Amino acid sequence: MSSKKHVDTATDLNKPYEENTIGLKGIVSFAIGLFLLIVITFGLMAAFIKVLRDNEKENADPANPLAMTDKERLPPEPRLQLAPGFGVDSDKGRVNLELMAPQAEYREMQKQWKHLWEFGRKDDKTGVMTAMPIDTAIEKLLEQKLKAKSGAEAEEFFANSRSNISDSSAGRLASERRR
Repeated sequence: MSSKKHVDTATDLNKPYEENTIGLKGIVSFAIGLFLLIVITFGLMAAFIKVLRDNEKENADPANPLAMTDKERLPPEPRLQLAPGFGVDSDKGRVNLELMAPQAEYREMQKQWKHLWEFGRKDDKTGVMTAMPIDTAIEKLLEQKLKAKSGAEAEEFFANSRSNISDSSAGRLASERRR
């Protein structure tokens, strides 16, 4: 298995060194091939990224259906007074109290309750009064003819309503009466 490069001659034995045969042509061709391969790979990757971005623009939905709204991102009530989203819901919408005094929430709720006590609340869809002022409610109740039970049955019901069942009778007898 000898090759032509390594021929045993007397002249080869007389040299104090061994000849180094480097194939410069092979190294250069490998470097050029590697460079071309890298350039082609980068070009293909750039084209692939461009196609993906174009595809994303074409198929982009207006909004992700699973994305949370700003209100859903907030922590649940109650929140700290200086925290984002701190406020009170009212009939007119959300009242923002983020940078207000700590008493602002109480004052806003009092204002809403006073408005409800004075004017009541009407359902927008049906027009039915869902909450009315106390004076108006009393007047409407008195305008109606209330049916009150009378007679022996009513007397017995009244007497039973005042009876207490004590623990000593184990729930069998009403032993005490309320005064």
